[in-house]
Amino acid sequence: MILDHRTYTVKHGRMQDYLHRYETVALPIQLRHLGHLVGFFVSDIGPLNEVVHIWAYDDIADREVRRARMAADPEWQAFLLTNAGTFVAQENKIIKPTKFSPLR
Repeated sequence: MILDHRTYTVKHGRMQDYLHRYETVALPIQLRHLGHLVGFFVSDIGPLNEVVHIWAYDDIADREVRRARMAADPEWQAFLLTNAGTFVAQENKIIKPTKFSPLR
């Protein structure tokens, strides 16, 4: 298993709008294509205005196939247009659980 750990910094004052659009529009599309959402979080202490979501995949090939399918979906492409200008930064990491991790 690999985990796709994504951190987005949302423009000040845009968080509630983003979370609403994400929950109502993007999340159903992503669940349909990407599958296993491990968690979705917002920062509370430390750097603010950040959202973090973590997705689980079997391996890199599984991730590539699923993300390519989502990228080709016209509904996803329409969501991306509504998302323009929402973020000031984004970071993406692929992480793997250790052999002793409870999440494997």
